[in-house]
Amino acid sequence: MSTATLIGLVAGALTTLSWLPQVLRAFRTRSTKDFAWVWFAMFGTGVGAWLIYGLVAAAPAVIAANALTLLLVIALAALKVRHTFR
Repeated sequence: MSTATLIGLVAGALTTLSWLPQVLRAFRTRSTKDFAWVWFAMFGTGVGAWLIYGLVAAAPAVIAANALTLLLVIALAALKVRHTFR
């Protein structure tokens, strides 16, 4: 593994896992009112585009970070749906 890939994996892990406390808090408090649907659309599309870029460029750090971030964003959006339409 190259130094650049290792740095990318560490950077991706830190920025991606920074979302985990927010997802856990939303789950625990059952509150997602501060997240706008437009944010979900824009951020989710951007992360999806980065994931596609990573796949095309065969960049493991970009793929791993954005795949996990997309899962966290989808989980947060699912919580918002659950909390909004309950």
